[in-house]
Amino acid sequence: MAKAAKTAIKTKDQKAAAEAKNWTKVVKAVRSPKTGAYTFKEAIIHKDKVKDFLSEK
Repeated sequence: MAKAAKTAIKTKDQKAAAEAKNWTKVVKAVRSPKTGAYTFKEAIIHKDKVKDFLSEK
């Protein structure tokens, strides 16, 4: 019975699942000018804008 419920969840909203595959989580290391320590900037962005996110300061 669990397999049937699991399958129903996967096939319920295929359009939303296909759209979710176009988004990605990007983590960028940013160095602090004061201390020199690294911090991390995280964002969930569209896969077409990854290069723009990584190139910005």
